[in-house]
Amino acid sequence: MLLTRILTISAYLLCLAIAVGIEVIGNRNPERLAPLGHLLDEVMESRSARIGILMFWWWVGWHFLVGQTVQSVHG
Repeated sequence: MLLTRILTISAYLLCLAIAVGIEVIGNRNPERLAPLGHLLDEVMESRSARIGILMFWWWVGWHFLVGQTVQSVHG
């Protein structure tokens, strides 16, 4: 159980480090890689993309926040 927890936290920290690295590279060299702010500006112009992002965050909230609450009440 402890090993699984350590591996999960390590995976999230690795993803965070990669995201920060990509953002730093994008800010230093925007011709090569778009910074996150510019990317989000382009994506958010489309109504279908905004709806898709909203639905993704709803799904994450429902499955990880509400789902954990319901399980702990019944468990």
